[in-house]
Amino acid sequence: MKEIKILGSGCARCADTYALIADQAQALGVEVHLEKIEDMARILGYGVMSTPGVVVDGRVVHAGGMPDRKAVVSWLSS
Repeated sequence: MKEIKILGSGCARCADTYALIADQAQALGVEVHLEKIEDMARILGYGVMSTPGVVVDGRVVHAGGMPDRKAVVSWLSS
């Protein structure tokens, strides 16, 4: 199971990122545990200055703007 954290203030792009990852995980049949993190101190602890940010299995893989579907698929497939 992949542990994925969506880092952001709760903006629309953050919600869309969460939905995109959830949808792609379901489509690929990948089991994930998704967590939204909106606490700025925790977000900054990951070194993320632009949101949304995405952390997969403890590693920051994206920061700033919506990730594209291909990137999400690659995170879920690795």
